[in-house]
Amino acid sequence: MSLSDPDHELVAAELGREPTPAEAALFENLWSEHCAYRSSRSLLSAFDSEADQVVVGPGDDAAVVALPTYGDDAAETYVAMGIESHNHPSYVDPYDGAATGVGGIVRDILSMGAYPIALTDSLYFGGFDREHSRYLFEGVVEGIADYGNAIGVPTVGGSVEFHDGYEGNPLVNVACVGLVTPDRLVTAEAKTPGNKLVLVGNATGRDGLGGASFASEDLSEDAETEDRPAVQVGDPYTEKLLIEANEALVDDDLIRAARDLGAAGLGGASSELVAKGGLGANIELGRVHQREPDMSALEILLAESQERMCYEVRPEDVDAVEEVAERYDLGCSVIGEVQEGNYVCTFEGETVVDVPAEFLADGAPMNDLPIEEPVEASRDRPDVDPGAAFDAVVASPNTASKAWVYRQYDHEVGTRTARRPGDDAAIMAIREAGTGVALSAGAIPAWTDANPYDGARAVALENATNLAAKGAAPHAAVDCLNGGNPEKPDVYGGFGAIVDGLADMCRDLSVPVVGGNVSLYNDSAAGPIPPTPTVAMVGVREGYDAPPMTVSGEGSLLEVGARGGALGGSAYLAAQGGSDGFPDLPADPVAAVDAVRAVADLDSTLATHDVSHGGLAVTLAEMVGEAGVSAAVEGTVALFDETPGRVVVETTDPAAVYEAADGVPVRDLGAATADPELTLSVGDERLVRDADGIRDLRDVIDRELE
Repeated sequence: MSLSDPDHELVAAELGREPTPAEAALFENLWSEHCAYRSSRSLLSAFDSEADQVVVGPGDDAAVVALPTYGDDAAETYVAMGIESHNHPSYVDPYDGAATGVGGIVRDILSMGAYPIALTDSLYFGGFDREHSRYLFEGVVEGIADYGNAIGVPTVGGSVEFHDGYEGNPLVNVACVGLVTPDRLVTAEAKTPGNKLVLVGNATGRDGLGGASFASEDLSEDAETEDRPAVQVGDPYTEKLLIEANEALVDDDLIRAARDLGAAGLGGASSELVAKGGLGANIELGRVHQREPDMSALEILLAESQERMCYEVRPEDVDAVEEVAERYDLGCSVIGEVQEGNYVCTFEGETVVDVPAEFLADGAPMNDLPIEEPVEASRDRPDVDPGAAFDAVVASPNTASKAWVYRQYDHEVGTRTARRPGDDAAIMAIREAGTGVALSAGAIPAWTDANPYDGARAVALENATNLAAKGAAPHAAVDCLNGGNPEKPDVYGGFGAIVDGLADMCRDLSVPVVGGNVSLYNDSAAGPIPPTPTVAMVGVREGYDAPPMTVSGEGSLLEVGARGGALGGSAYLAAQGGSDGFPDLPADPVAAVDAVRAVADLDSTLATHDVSHGGLAVTLAEMVGEAGVSAAVEGTVALFDETPGRVVVETTDPAAVYEAADGVPVRDLGAATADPELTLSVGDERLVRDADGIRDLRDVIDRELE
């Protein structure tokens, strides 16, 4: 990929001369779709990002949100949160592509002065029955596990989805949450001319060259070999040292601003840092500590070598920063300083870059692309034996147990994990504030494939319901908006619809969308991916306790929330074929989420589990453990309807559930039982599955990968 003719003309006109090779490459990367959001920025204004709890919104390396506090000794505490895609690299090299995605999002959290406490991973692959999909799946999970475990940040939640649309282009979306107090907050906005720019971390090599522009193109059939140099190589042990060094620098108040080196490497981080402050810089590229000989100016500027941070430091603090770097065995280079005027880079006595920083960071023209509105499917529901349909849905890799994945993650390191993976949401104990922070992340591509707008609304509602099912109020969200080639009107139409749907539901729920990432050109020889709006949402509650997912065997079972009366996008149709419209979502989603949360907080509540992917069939199957379930539903649609905003509750006081639901529909499903089995009546049909049989159905991933 090279700078297009129109962009070249625009740059030459602004500079009044031909750009140097280094300048042309820098503009090519920073004006790429991956960095400049040329096809999506106009759509992103649909999101509401302001709320009383928002401290830092979109535009920085990560967002920062204030937590409520509980208790007399509670301290004011913020969470930093961000999300990143590493899609193309994970196809070319699944292990390193996924690992460096983890490293990059962790450093985004470090940039805010925060200490990372939790990760989530939302992963999307082609059909599980395909060997190549399983190869990518295994490599990605191994990369995430090895990197996250080595740096001591627990991976506590996420999702895994399989869909034919990802066959030639998997998605790896990783989110991170960190903690910071008001006095330690750092931003990516350069403050003062004369301050030094200091590079701390790994030495710079040639890996990851052109990564930003690579991420802005469709994947070719031979991408796994041709694009390998664009994939970075991670070093988690250096990242762990960098985490601790960053904490020490913040402790000693040595950082005025910070930016991690990700897309477009040093050129991207340093130019964006000063541009955000309305300033420029003077950088000597030869001062950058390097691990390979004879690197050119362009290579030093654009290499995306990992585990590196760029700091703005007062001149009098440089020695102290160098001492911290030496203490943690990290490289450290004073590469230049902040200045008024242009962004200037020199190398071996020659000026190789001399451009206005704001033009470089924000001057890319936006694309005005044709758009074709999505069309909803007609109704053509198959008529299938309920027992066979139940087995097929519960055994689907999409609804099956993901224990094979999260067993590989250290999800308890740091001693904050109060609710572990496998439940509706993870809960982290923020003891400083007396607050439990619940985390839910993911998307269901079958929903947005069936109906991009309502499917995206459902994704937001489903994540909010996951939090509410554990007694947490949705507090803030970040999103990773993945789409195919936006130059195709139907693809761009689907992408625009997921943006609008996600924005509308988050607005309805009063959940500010405080940051995110856009990844387009996820298109390959296999075609475009389904429009995929990954949401990572945090919720808050007093304390860290929450009802479990499995039943105790001692209470009645009630379903709280409205059904949508359709099967579009469902696991049932994926298994049986056919089509249907998308379910009607709750007319008042706030009331639905509030009802779920209120029910979860009742003293009489023994267990809660949300209803979504796979419908009541999967929810009830997953609630069977040491005790069982006896339930009845009206028919196939009631059993497999995936409308979010619902929860199944085991309770010793049904009347209290009706009262807490406050007008939201409540249905009697049956009761929990002492016997570890599911007895389910579907109309006139009756099926029985014991706990071992359910476990066998749900262990399809373990069984296939062992």
